[in-house]
Amino acid sequence: MAGYFLKNCAAVIVDDGPALGVRRDVDLLTDGPAIVAIGEGLDATDLPEGVETRDATGWFVYPGLVNTHHHFFQCFVRNRADLDWTKLSVIEWLDRIYPIFSRLTEDCFYHASLTAMAEMIKHGCTTAFDHQYNFPRHAGKRLIDRQFEAADLLGMRFHAGRGGNTLPKSEGSTIPDAMLETTDEFIADCARLIDSYHDRRRFGMRQVVVAPCQPVNCYRETFMESVALARDRGVLMHTHVGEGESPVILARHGQRTVDYLDEIGFAGPDAFYAHCWELTHDELRLMATSGTGVAHCPEPVYLVGAEVTDIPAMSAFGIRVGLGVDGTASNDNSNLMHCIHSAYMLQCLVAGSRAHPVPPPVDFLRYATSGGAGLLGRDDIGRLAPGMAADLFAIDTRRMDYVGTRHDPLSLIAKVGIGAPVDMTMINGRIVWEKGEFPGLDEQQLFADAEAALDAIDVQNSRHTNQTQ
Repeated sequence: MAGYFLKNCAAVIVDDGPALGVRRDVDLLTDGPAIVAIGEGLDATDLPEGVETRDATGWFVYPGLVNTHHHFFQCFVRNRADLDWTKLSVIEWLDRIYPIFSRLTEDCFYHASLTAMAEMIKHGCTTAFDHQYNFPRHAGKRLIDRQFEAADLLGMRFHAGRGGNTLPKSEGSTIPDAMLETTDEFIADCARLIDSYHDRRRFGMRQVVVAPCQPVNCYRETFMESVALARDRGVLMHTHVGEGESPVILARHGQRTVDYLDEIGFAGPDAFYAHCWELTHDELRLMATSGTGVAHCPEPVYLVGAEVTDIPAMSAFGIRVGLGVDGTASNDNSNLMHCIHSAYMLQCLVAGSRAHPVPPPVDFLRYATSGGAGLLGRDDIGRLAPGMAADLFAIDTRRMDYVGTRHDPLSLIAKVGIGAPVDMTMINGRIVWEKGEFPGLDEQQLFADAEAALDAIDVQNSRHTNQTQ
């Protein structure tokens, strides 16, 4: 792999350790998967053979975004009036949506993954963690294998969360029997995926996380075995926490979720939880003490109507925070860029009721870059500096959209929001999105194939019916 010379960047957002900074009117040079130089007037005559030059005049160049929580397969249930949260209780919603999920095929999981990752790449996301907890029996066990296949096609850096559900609905879960696995099945497939795909090398493009879906839908032994496997293999752990289930866990186990998981050992620097909007300050302090991180998903708040997650308290207590888009059943897009803006604006909305001040806008950019990298255990992505992975995106700011905003690149995304796709996305030194295209791929064909996979399963009748009502 050769490299790229981005000449005359209007601004490059760099991470000097204590704070993000901006370098104006500089060049950026990559070689293979890494950044090798950022500076003024780099000598183009000394470039290695095969390096391609891009005129970056007017470009703001940012570290690639890191998505820390998603459910790709849910892309096939977007924009459906019959699943509108405002018309259904949570239990009614779950009773409608899980039977749909249980009918998905292996091809559906592949094409839904392509759909989600393509949208993320278009909006500057270079690393994606997906929490794939849906394993219908008829679809087989190679669903995450197909996700890695999709990531390879698009060039996405992909962390696969191998999820699973083991508690039957008859014992209090919300999961149809068609989606259940035994603990032994779940652990065995986690081990298979780690052995097959987990790449610990610097700039590795594939990693695996042990990620039982959530405590309310799994036996205690499932979480205990997850801890044992993850610690034995040296991989991370992930699950859903603090999204309304704590009273259920209290009634079932005599402890709220954070204490329950802490006692099991499903906590620590090698663990991160999604959501955490219902947690008390004492629970947040316990997580800070253990080093457990949070994948904050702001946009489901709009649909679910839940409490706005107390990010100021998490920041004050020193909890590690990343951002996630969540599944498209509770957020109908896969746009992490938009989540930066939503996260900041939601905190401003409730600032008057919080004990701690809203972090500055630039912190929300950090949550989506170096913060997310930290949650995923990566020290080679999430910031722009020589020796780091060449994961970045560029926005040409010479447009009416940016008049009056260009003086502060650090706050731009959180305060103003970026609506359009970026002009270029680079992952591991390879340009995967440029000038409105995925180089070497036919987006129209990808679209047609995904729609065909969706139409092949019986989940569309209500969608077409609702369009005529």
